[in-house]
Amino acid sequence: MSRETVLNLYDKWCTIPDKIRFLFIGGVNAAFSYIIFAIAVYLIGQEHYQICVALQWAISSVFSFVNQKVFVFCTKGHWLKEYLKCCTTWVVSYAFNAIILEIIVKYVTKNVYVGQLVSILLAAVVTYVLFKYYAFRHHKK
Repeated sequence: MSRETVLNLYDKWCTIPDKIRFLFIGGVNAAFSYIIFAIAVYLIGQEHYQICVALQWAISSVFSFVNQKVFVFCTKGHWLKEYLKCCTTWVVSYAFNAIILEIIVKYVTKNVYVGQLVSILLAAVVTYVLFKYYAFRHHKK
């Protein structure tokens, strides 16, 4: 496949509405994050699920940033600036995730795997809004 073909496919991909791209890429990111969480819980133990969620967010953030920048919001340049904004977004998203996980584990189910699955899905909504209107916001010229 030629470079021109790849660029044409990428340009077509970027014409798909960002909410649809976010759902698809967000699903990939969520699956990657959940696998990291599950492995951490397996290795560290269920009683340390908050440490596991912190590890999960730290490890998956770089993977997520590249996917969001390149495949969801299709932004060019500004890698460091957008990465720093994403870090701010992740702090908010991580806090939201950790709080929701704690509530679910204490009051709904003791199963940290189910709790984290629900938490990731809810945090995805918060993350999308923060990414779209803060981290990857396009300024009109």
